[in-house]
Amino acid sequence: MIDVYIRPLEEKDAYTSVLWRNNPEIWKYTGSRPDQNITLEMELTWIKEAIKRPNEKRFAICIAKNDTYVGNVQLTHITKTEAQFHIFIGESDYWGKGIGTSATGQLLKYGMDTLALSSIYLYVNEENKAAIKSYLNNGFEIEGSEGNQIKMVYNKS
Repeated sequence: MIDVYIRPLEEKDAYTSVLWRNNPEIWKYTGSRPDQNITLEMELTWIKEAIKRPNEKRFAICIAKNDTYVGNVQLTHITKTEAQFHIFIGESDYWGKGIGTSATGQLLKYGMDTLALSSIYLYVNEENKAAIKSYLNNGFEIEGSEGNQIKMVYNKS
């Protein structure tokens, strides 16, 4: 398995993430996707605003061996007790290598230990079998579904 770490998202990450925003393959299974070509200026503005939001914690996923930035993982809609989880691996060369599973585990630990949340939830497209498997491996449980979206919840044990 590839060793990864997460670090707070930084403005400089926009120079890489803007490429991902314009790759439709990355957004294949997501509920929200860009509806226009994203420019570097738009991405920089988005990151500057996103990292300031008090109810969001956004992180870059990096490969430990070479510090390569390969994706994002975040908690949004943070309250005193819960938050919503999101993740994507932007570098397709790193898909299917367990990076998402490792980054998910790290963010769950952060959410439970540092933020003292009692639960973290997510929505995943029912066709995204690899993501569902990763979430189950990290302790998420299926709570229900609506349309093609499955709601999964991780509860503090």
